[in-house]
Amino acid sequence: MTVLVVIEQEKDKKKVESYIREFLPESDILCFSSSLEALATARKQEVDIAFIAVEMSELGGLDLGRYLTDLYPLINVIFLAKNKDGAYEAMDIHASGYLLDPVKKAGVRRELEDLRHPAVQKNEKRVFAQTFGNFELFVDGEPVVFKYSKTKEIVAILVNNSGAQTSNGELIACLWEDDGSPKKASYLGNLRQDLQNTFNRLKLNGIILKQRGSMAIAKEKISCDVYEWLEKKKESRYQYLGDYMNQYSWAEFRHAELDEISYAMEDY
Repeated sequence: MTVLVVIEQEKDKKKVESYIREFLPESDILCFSSSLEALATARKQEVDIAFIAVEMSELGGLDLGRYLTDLYPLINVIFLAKNKDGAYEAMDIHASGYLLDPVKKAGVRRELEDLRHPAVQKNEKRVFAQTFGNFELFVDGEPVVFKYSKTKEIVAILVNNSGAQTSNGELIACLWEDDGSPKKASYLGNLRQDLQNTFNRLKLNGIILKQRGSMAIAKEKISCDVYEWLEKKKESRYQYLGDYMNQYSWAEFRHAELDEISYAMEDY
């Protein structure tokens, strides 16, 4: 679990950090005096809990909390303030807590024990990729609607490749088989933009890992029936019954591999 502490006063920052360390000894605590530096770090590393002073000289604490909530909808933001003036706005941001100065150990403990988004809930991944039968991508239990059907197919290809970086050339080969005309590269750019726009709208950060000329699915950030089945075999909640991404012809190679694994399991 990662905890962000953003307080300008060094003494107060160390005090809050010590309380958190006592109650969450296994957590990774990131402390900042600068709200802008804290935001820059949060954009690179997912945060579970944030203790933020409302009064900050750069970016205000309430604004920082709003940005963090946009980045991570299930983050627990706990504001630290000198008075109740910002309480209504904190409520509007759906903050987990609001503590008044001087911050006391009992208050920190109370907020950690009564998080708006408990750790158990956060461990439930928002994204589920269904590969058995037809491919479908779900976010918060609802199927994702893309502007183009081939955008969804790109996600299927990335899921099929199990976290490996997939080049633009490989994507084009799967999406249009032998047609690698220059127009397809331009079309692929539109599809990639649709993918980014859709995931931004759903507040999915870090699901797609991009490199120059390639992309991959962040395997550890999604749930997927085939991933679980390959890991747990007969103990999995999902069982392979001979159907895999049925709507895509390029999936036939993986389909054959899964058949062999399934036959071997039956013989075991």
